[in-house]
Amino acid sequence: MSTTVTDEQIRQLAETAKPYSVALLWWGPERHMDGAEATEREHQRRMVSLRADGVIAILCPAASETLAGVAIMNVPPEEAREIMDRDPCVQARMILCEIRPCHGFPGDTLPK
Repeated sequence: MSTTVTDEQIRQLAETAKPYSVALLWWGPERHMDGAEATEREHQRRMVSLRADGVIAILCPAASETLAGVAIMNVPPEEAREIMDRDPCVQARMILCEIRPCHGFPGDTLPK
């Protein structure tokens, strides 16, 4: 760490924090069920659609045997839970979804 950050900079940044929900998507017990490929394709289409609609601010599929992905959602936790409960992979128990409230800083982006 080479950048020095002052208490004032931390305070100013903290004042810009906005509530979000983080969806942690874990591979579930039915990950390899019959028809899994088609169900996962519908899940992917739905997640990308939610991203395009602004419901998902950041979508991060994971290259992991346990974690399927992470989504930062621009809705309160209760709404995030309702949205994810309707996901085809969640309904099939291919993916188990954990929703947590979090805060982020509007304008933060992933580097290109």
